[in-house]
Amino acid sequence: MTELSKLPTPDLAEDNAFFPSPYSLSQYTSSKTDYDGTTYPTPYTGNKKILMIATDERYILMQNGKFFSTGNHPVEMLLPVFHFDAAGFEVEVATLSGNPVKLEMWAMPNEDKAVLDTYHKYAEKLKNPLQLDDILTEAISENSPYAGIFIPGGHGVLAKIPESKAVKQLLAWAVKHDKYVITLCHGPASLLAAAVDEKPENYIFKDYEICVFPDSLDQGANIEIGYMPGALPWLVGENLEKLGVKILNKGITGQVHKDRKLLTGDSPLASNNLGKLAAETLLADPELV
Repeated sequence: MTELSKLPTPDLAEDNAFFPSPYSLSQYTSSKTDYDGTTYPTPYTGNKKILMIATDERYILMQNGKFFSTGNHPVEMLLPVFHFDAAGFEVEVATLSGNPVKLEMWAMPNEDKAVLDTYHKYAEKLKNPLQLDDILTEAISENSPYAGIFIPGGHGVLAKIPESKAVKQLLAWAVKHDKYVITLCHGPASLLAAAVDEKPENYIFKDYEICVFPDSLDQGANIEIGYMPGALPWLVGENLEKLGVKILNKGITGQVHKDRKLLTGDSPLASNNLGKLAAETLLADPELV
């Protein structure tokens, strides 16, 4: 049997850019997810929606000058969206620029009906998302149409979203008005936006407990097995901990956690668990009747 290469695969669309290695994909991706058939017999019938902030960036410049060809992880995006949708919550899609959502299509589970059906249902929204600045005033208004925001993972979220003042305003609105923030894997990098131009002692997520993709894997295995072509420019967990966020997980087991109205998960393995936790939490919220 031929041994799979641990060398990152060249992305011919960009100079010095790379997809994950064949070996790393054999370890990190699967044709099916762990979706367990959960349905929601009494779905939400109100008019509040979920606003998904997706990445419009394909490339992350690594410390060694190579580009990592990334985006949003399809399972981390589409399996939670499946649960929101099945629970009766419409999902709107926005990017910072209004340009199309970038997906790590190499991680698409091509035999998973729940994910594929959701992808096809939302394909038009992913190709033609809202521009966040265009909807920001309405989103953070007194009569906001949104029950909360969802930021999926994939390393692409590290590009621009953590520095976005629009994302900062959304997060501040969510905390102030008791709305939900739902995110997983590298998605919690978005929480760094709340620290832009703020003193550390004023950080709104200080002392929150979360699950997030471990820095130890981004510093170690992800480079060693060729998932990434080099070291990331910065580490998500390290930067959140500097602001007083408490990280609960050491590895990736599918762990999820709810702290107040911040719901987080540790990795792609948490996609189904987070979708269920979020949908059940939203449906049980007496404010959303």
